[in-house]
Amino acid sequence: MRHAPYLAAADLDRRLGDPADEGRLFSYARCGALDDREEFPLEICRELDLLGLHRQYVPYVHGGELHSYEQVLQLMRAVARRDLTVAVAHGKTFLGAVSVWVGGDARQVGELAARVADGAVVSWGLTERDHGSDLLAGEVTARRDGGHYRLDGEKWLINNANRGQLICVLARTRDTEGPRGFSLLMVDKQRLERTVYRPLPQVRLHGIRGADISGVAFADARIPESALVGAEGEGSEIVLKSLQLTRTLCAALSLGAADHALALATGYALDRHAYGDRLVDLPQTRRLLAQSYADVLLAEATTLVAGRALHALTGELATVSAVTKYFVPTLVDGVIARLSTVLGARSLLVGDTYEHGRFQKLQRDHRIVGIFDGNTVVNLHALINHFPLLARQWRRGRVDEAGLKAATTLTADLPDFDRDRLSLLPRTGCSVVQALATGVRELSALAGRGELPAAVARRAEGVLAAAEGLAAELDGYRPKAVDVPASAFALAERYAWCFAASAAVHLWLRNRHTVAETAADAGHTAELWQDGRWLEAALARVLDHLGAARPDAGDDVLERLVPTLIAQYESGQLPSLLYHPMKESA
Repeated sequence: MRHAPYLAAADLDRRLGDPADEGRLFSYARCGALDDREEFPLEICRELDLLGLHRQYVPYVHGGELHSYEQVLQLMRAVARRDLTVAVAHGKTFLGAVSVWVGGDARQVGELAARVADGAVVSWGLTERDHGSDLLAGEVTARRDGGHYRLDGEKWLINNANRGQLICVLARTRDTEGPRGFSLLMVDKQRLERTVYRPLPQVRLHGIRGADISGVAFADARIPESALVGAEGEGSEIVLKSLQLTRTLCAALSLGAADHALALATGYALDRHAYGDRLVDLPQTRRLLAQSYADVLLAEATTLVAGRALHALTGELATVSAVTKYFVPTLVDGVIARLSTVLGARSLLVGDTYEHGRFQKLQRDHRIVGIFDGNTVVNLHALINHFPLLARQWRRGRVDEAGLKAATTLTADLPDFDRDRLSLLPRTGCSVVQALATGVRELSALAGRGELPAAVARRAEGVLAAAEGLAAELDGYRPKAVDVPASAFALAERYAWCFAASAAVHLWLRNRHTVAETAADAGHTAELWQDGRWLEAALARVLDHLGAARPDAGDDVLERLVPTLIAQYESGQLPSLLYHPMKESA
């Protein structure tokens, strides 16, 4: 199936050229060398600007090229697959601008859209040295003074804080405690006197070494009242709504890293011989590759649905974004660790010794993704806070049928993103999870008519049984303001796995015929969809994690994935649910 966002990403790949060609600007060799020197990838970012990627950060209604977040996600995945540092460095402008897209007035949106389209770099000044993820403990102040605000204090560990021309700052505008004490200001550093702000030194990092992670200190900086984003006191609300977008899009970074790691490990296993056989033919290697491939496909299915949910289930993003930001980076961390076992010592080599040190670099780089835009604990805690509401809607079986269909049917037109539908509370719950039972019943009906192997339906029924047990536990949970027990975080993790399972079920149900009809174009990808092959493997991985009894335990469903993984690799396709040729093998 030739899905438009994937084709757009493949076109960007083609225009960037083969990353294995050391003569290309955006090559593995250059990225490795920049990492060794801890140098910002300035020229590569400029090339991405020349190719118009920055215009994808501006909504099309404001003169940009952002028509769907699904496409932005796949474009950033393509960049991250080559190098996570570049993706983080370039993509930060969207994060810096998103609060204006979400909460700004028409004038602010128009002015910022023009600046970003012209190449301006925007950063997001949320965190402070002594408070980390606790944004409501922030000490940076913005005091009203006539038609201005006087901005004082330090923002630290900010991406592109030095290189950004503009920085969206969350500051305390009232002495009252709680979220209404904070506001957002879009600060244009080019219009400030150099005496009122001071760039802080770039911080040395373990991963994404070349990124500009630094800070800025303000000292009685006069900021015009027109810089206020939204109304005074709305800063925290706008940030939380904006994070629903950025947390979902962070999955692109993880998928890109997973694509890269899986390709490296597969190529090595095919080329390397041990004990008289190719490494890929050894049972343990095949098992590691199959587990990793199944996890990547499950992460991709989750991300596809979440990316489309930005448009189709916007009011439920408080849940969807938290699930996605926890689940996908965590799953990919496990994939990378597992594949390092396949590569052995070569997973640690740097420089030109083996593949420009690509694996150890992506392993270091990806560790930061789980921290961006709210770490794992923050996102799980967000789910815990919503347990009573989620449990109530799950019990009722309430589903936004139209939204779910649009989110899971890849050929369906997506509605335009409507920022007014963003909500801090998922009042309708989470349609994806709440539709798990109906999806499983549909699979069982297909199996009963002989249109699907019975084993697929039995695995789905096993997941549903585990999910029903979880629903009962959520129903009995009573939230605590402090001292949240570890058991609550375990419940949130299980909820995320149920989301992933339901996303996979509905994605397969809604798209299986389309993929079959385009099998000639889809190449080896179509094999994944036949007989529910990838779905069964994904459900097996969910059952493993949920600790549920696995039906047909002796049947190694994962083994059946390995030939498709190898075929995709050898034919130059992304290890993916959908067709995406990669430039290295084009």
